[in-house]
Amino acid sequence: MAHGITFETTGSIATIVLDRPDVGNAFTIPMARELMETAIRCERDEAIRCVVVTGRGRFFCTGGDIQAFGGAGDSLPDFLREITTYLHAAISALMRMNKPLVCAVNGPVAGGGIGLAIAGDVVLADPSANFTLAYTAIGMAPDGGSSWLLPRLIGMRRAQELCLTNRRVGAAEAAEMGLVTRIVEEGQLEKEVQATVGQLAKSATTALGAARRLLLETFSNSLESQMELESRTIAAQGASAEGREGVAAFIAKRKPRFAEEN
Repeated sequence: MAHGITFETTGSIATIVLDRPDVGNAFTIPMARELMETAIRCERDEAIRCVVVTGRGRFFCTGGDIQAFGGAGDSLPDFLREITTYLHAAISALMRMNKPLVCAVNGPVAGGGIGLAIAGDVVLADPSANFTLAYTAIGMAPDGGSSWLLPRLIGMRRAQELCLTNRRVGAAEAAEMGLVTRIVEEGQLEKEVQATVGQLAKSATTALGAARRLLLETFSNSLESQMELESRTIAAQGASAEGREGVAAFIAKRKPRFAEEN
């Protein structure tokens, strides 16, 4: 750990840990830069087939380090521009990489941590998790992709309420409204994460990446444009090694071999 990010790989599974537990895993500029560099590494490393993001200690992430905000003084606008540039590049890389992302929300989340926490294809939450936007409470505006993700995940009305009132959402409500995929039983988060990533890492990574890209495009395309994109994408998968293996395995009535056993 250099600046608050711990990176580990086990077989084809990479784990990114937000690792400043004494301050709620709050982001500084060096930490945001390190997250960006780690996300790019995950995006580019073909040996990695699934990525997990989680936090160390009681919190997932409390957002930006407000003490660092105060320390920036008159340079706060430049500070905020720099830290969000790194954070946004990290989230973009994680959301657009050709492999699945699992977010393990181990505890409370606030501010810039929310965009990262809900960016996963699968978001598993401990019962202790809760979500608070918190930006307007300190005179700030949303970042971390939350203003893009929230309306798509929970609808505009709920997004408006959470962004403007900073109402805290508990784990049960977060699951009900679609903010997270599901809550796991107390003490079972790591076990559930391992089961999920184990399944995803053995899946057809190129197909998962194709599905991720299609879903990201759906709100900006017309029906016909989306179907054309689907047509081109499935044709490309038909030419891929994983696509050929999947069809061959189905015909032979055997389990497809997309990856070596981890």
